[in-house]
Amino acid sequence: MPTVRDARAISTFLEAIAAENGAARNTLLAYGRDLNGAADWLTDYGTVLSDADATGIESYLVALDTEGLARATRARKLSALKQFFRFAYDEGWRTDNPTLRIDGPGRAARLPGTLTEAEVAALLDVARSHGADPATRARNACLFELLYATGLRVSELVSLPDAAVRGAPQMLMVRGKGGKDRLVPLSDPARTALAIWLTHRDKADDLARRSGKPASKFLFPARGVKGHMTRERFFGLVKDIAARAGLDPTRVSPHVLRHAFATHLLAGGADLRVIQMLLGHADLSSTEIYTHVLDDRLRALVMEHHPLARDQPDPD
Repeated sequence: MPTVRDARAISTFLEAIAAENGAARNTLLAYGRDLNGAADWLTDYGTVLSDADATGIESYLVALDTEGLARATRARKLSALKQFFRFAYDEGWRTDNPTLRIDGPGRAARLPGTLTEAEVAALLDVARSHGADPATRARNACLFELLYATGLRVSELVSLPDAAVRGAPQMLMVRGKGGKDRLVPLSDPARTALAIWLTHRDKADDLARRSGKPASKFLFPARGVKGHMTRERFFGLVKDIAARAGLDPTRVSPHVLRHAFATHLLAGGADLRVIQMLLGHADLSSTEIYTHVLDDRLRALVMEHHPLARDQPDPD
């Protein structure tokens, strides 16, 4: 267990980044777990998180590597420590930042899994027909059409407010990471699916009002504590529909559909910076991982248009 001093320091840090950066709840929970885990290890090591020096932190990172943790996981844990100690230094709790010269393992630049256009079409077909009643089928179709049309993060999709889609919008206002808003256009199939779902959703709201219950403020309401469909519920739905579509469920997730949105746009000629804006990436480097889809297209362009790539006439 972290010491009382460390627990207070971690709590203060989390409150600060929540207030100043608008960090999402899941982000705060992840930071808290990583920092508490480091504090536990450092206590056994013979120090406390608040007083740890570079040697202690490097020993902790070596221990994580020895445990066989993935490089991305170790990089995330170091990132949490770097932010914590930068905050401690800025607040005057410490006169130094012990993580300043510690380099992390980095994150592997692996290509994201994706789906072909035909595979996405199969998913959409099954989503339209999957469900015990017309309302459920309309909801499922709307979820999948919106995800593929916009590339939203799953948390952004399931928590969409009902007010954001009223008035048959051409564009959707989305609140993403850090409380940053962005506009994403809606395709005609997505708008059609949305309109059909809203007719069923409005009927359910009318019934709720007649029973004295308040109408939900979410586009995809649910009975749980959050008031909307959970990420876990949608994740399971995606796996179910993937299996029914004849796809390997291990290959398909909401995040893979987000990748498919970006990959298919780029393959169709969309500008990388436009895709960055649509995905809500703060840094273009996060979007550049999709450039693998350009290889064949660029190679074909060079072979077709470069003068030295064309067949040369035989010399006389």
